[in-house]
Amino acid sequence: MKIDIIGDIHGCFQEFKELTHRLGYEWEQGIPLHPNNRMLGFVGDLTDRGPESLQVIDVVWQLVMEQKRGIYTPGNHCNKLYRFFLGNKVQITHGLETTVAEYDSLTKQEQQSIRKQFIQLYENAPLYAILDQQKLVIAHAGIKQEYIGKHHARVKQFVLYGDITGEKHPDGSPVRRDWAKNYQGKAVIVYGHTPVNEPRVINNTYNIDTGAVFGGKLTALRYPEMELISVSSTMPYIAEKFKQFD
Repeated sequence: MKIDIIGDIHGCFQEFKELTHRLGYEWEQGIPLHPNNRMLGFVGDLTDRGPESLQVIDVVWQLVMEQKRGIYTPGNHCNKLYRFFLGNKVQITHGLETTVAEYDSLTKQEQQSIRKQFIQLYENAPLYAILDQQKLVIAHAGIKQEYIGKHHARVKQFVLYGDITGEKHPDGSPVRRDWAKNYQGKAVIVYGHTPVNEPRVINNTYNIDTGAVFGGKLTALRYPEMELISVSSTMPYIAEKFKQFD
């Protein structure tokens, strides 16, 4: 299996386009398709905070649902947008406000179309993807070895939000344990969720969220080559958004 897995895009459509060009994808049909039939993988958080969230949804929907040339696993922002589109009461904060503003500017027909696309994309997505005969797992915030193959509520919470303790930092963000430090599994885990300045590779885990929406980079991991490729973000750099590890 040959797949290029892309970190949290968060509405950074131009960076997504540039990165796929760098990876050898062609956009002749309006979506990135590889001449050698490589696939694209997405670790979730397609939307929120960035300028073109709905454009990202449309392209990923076409890739995954129509062309069958992509694998999408949802993130916590995807989960919140899904609940918003279902009409559930959610707080329009933490980046969702940018996606909702884009949505509100559309015609009723366009709103119906993008809402339908995203609901279909989300409802057909696995919580996490087990690929290449269990040698590769894509999970938004990561996954513990003992959770692979399971889907109960605790697994869902871990995959969407990470190894949270229930405590909060002064800025309101959740305190998370460093699960990757203790991972001993054989499968390669590719994830995002926690922005880092450079891809973090430890114990067969790859954090490829390099904070594109916070002015960092958008990063892809080419599998099975295990090659990391990044493009610089056009967004303003916000240093405090990046997690520092010991």
